[in-house]
Amino acid sequence: MTDTNAKTVPDEEEVRKAERSARDARMLAIIKRAKISNAIMNVVLSAIGIFFLVLIIALAGYIIIKGLMSYYPGLLSFTDEGIGNQLWNTIYLVFWSLLISCPIGILAGIYMAEYAKEGKLTRFIRICIESLSSLPSIVVGLFGYLVFILMTGMKWNLFAGALAVSIISLPSITTTTEDALRALPKSYKEGSMGLGATHWTTITKVMLPACLPRIVTGIILAAGRGFGEAAALLYTSGQSTRIVWSKLDITSPLNAFNPFRPGETLALHIWVMRTEGALVKNSEKIANFSAAILVIVVLSFSLIARAITARYNRRATGGTK
Repeated sequence: MTDTNAKTVPDEEEVRKAERSARDARMLAIIKRAKISNAIMNVVLSAIGIFFLVLIIALAGYIIIKGLMSYYPGLLSFTDEGIGNQLWNTIYLVFWSLLISCPIGILAGIYMAEYAKEGKLTRFIRICIESLSSLPSIVVGLFGYLVFILMTGMKWNLFAGALAVSIISLPSITTTTEDALRALPKSYKEGSMGLGATHWTTITKVMLPACLPRIVTGIILAAGRGFGEAAALLYTSGQSTRIVWSKLDITSPLNAFNPFRPGETLALHIWVMRTEGALVKNSEKIANFSAAILVIVVLSFSLIARAITARYNRRATGGTK
């Protein structure tokens, strides 16, 4: 009887050891498969990222090189033969559009992330934002023509174009701000309010500065859309531009800083040169060079905005200047 018990105990231990070994083997197999899958996905995603990076560099390089090769003296001047006025109109219009859309978009994002309660109204507002982001720009242009031109009794002007571009930009800025605030660790908000700060002070002094890089990303996307927009501006800002830089009266239709004058942008100028420029001398060279300048302006804006944001973050976090 004793021998039987003695044999049973080792048999049970061996069974447990065998089970543990089997579990360990299965776990090692799962880990191995996970590592292989992770390595494969790293290669695939890296390849996709490299592909798009090369594609962007090749596309931008082709446009810039071809455009710069099309340059001839006087093309960058602020005369009727140059594109200087169109370049100024583009920058000025984007400035006005950001001046309109950034405060509204950021405040809307704050409301959606911090104040809006989940319910039918919030879901409806979110659906409206998503629908607005998918609107074709030609529809926005026709809406702007109806509301900002016909209903106000005005002629084509840069401010109407800026309002149309702001409608296109608002969803990007709103969504980016909301996502940035929601992704922020709760410790930021809880720590600030635990020290006695109000909700609004916590948002403006703690949360928004921490979310600034992501919000700037949304602003850059909105600005890029404004720089390259043509269809919405076709019906709002107009296809003509006449600037006399010696005019100092801002109410004059010839003053460069008057937002209520017609103003053709670079993107619209490219479209005109490619579609209606048959009677214009060197229309193809003008379009190529305008496209190169437009790409350079968008890249420069993005780099400058990133540099300013990085500098602000270093100063805010106590880093080196």
